[in-house]
Amino acid sequence: MNTRPKQLAAFDRLLTIMDELRAQCPWDKKQTMQTLRHLTIEETYELGDAILDNDLEEVKKELGDILLHIVFYAKIGSETQDFDIADVANGICEKLINRHPHIYGDVKVENAEEVKQNWENIKLKEGKKSVLEGVPNGLPSLVKANRIQDKVAGVGFDWERPEQVFEKLKEELAELQEEVEAQNADKMESEFGDVLFSMVNYARFLKINPENALERTNKKFIKRFQYLEQKAKEAGKSMSEMTLAEMDVYWEEAKQL
Repeated sequence: MNTRPKQLAAFDRLLTIMDELRAQCPWDKKQTMQTLRHLTIEETYELGDAILDNDLEEVKKELGDILLHIVFYAKIGSETQDFDIADVANGICEKLINRHPHIYGDVKVENAEEVKQNWENIKLKEGKKSVLEGVPNGLPSLVKANRIQDKVAGVGFDWERPEQVFEKLKEELAELQEEVEAQNADKMESEFGDVLFSMVNYARFLKINPENALERTNKKFIKRFQYLEQKAKEAGKSMSEMTLAEMDVYWEEAKQL
């Protein structure tokens, strides 16, 4: 069944609504790219949460929110005659065609890893001075470390085996412990950063997204701690009145949920 007409009609409807809101709604009329920026970031994190929770209904809603923001930015761009939604769509189409010569050209690739290597090499040919230029400065440090390592690996700067990365991690842990014992605060922070960077690298070799892994643990900890709080409340105690042994009983219960 061909659903493309339905999809195009839905997108046309969204563009029409955006035009109407921009012309008639007091709130929408006063928005700028700068005022929308933080809202876009929030929506992106909300989408990330929905994906981690595997809540597909929520994923659909959050995708809609982000799509609205894309259309909103394009609308603002059209008002200044800098670009419109067609320019945005055609721009990404051209980029995809150019960076997939194994689909739209005569380049041969064997696997996804070779596709990534081609992607980074093509970007350098497009005029980028460094493969790291595409890593946004504002990324959270954990995400940034993962992107940095992924990008340099794309041009061959990488370990060969996971065991090598694990050995490097152990080396960094030992160096951290040396500075802890020496109580050198500045070097402790530096070595701790090296440990985290090595952990991110090891996660990459294990095909684990470190950001997702840490957020799953955050959610797990919150759920268990809130269970502990609830049990303390039911027992008529505050958390500060409980012993560690009492807390541990409820913590172990929470782990079984």
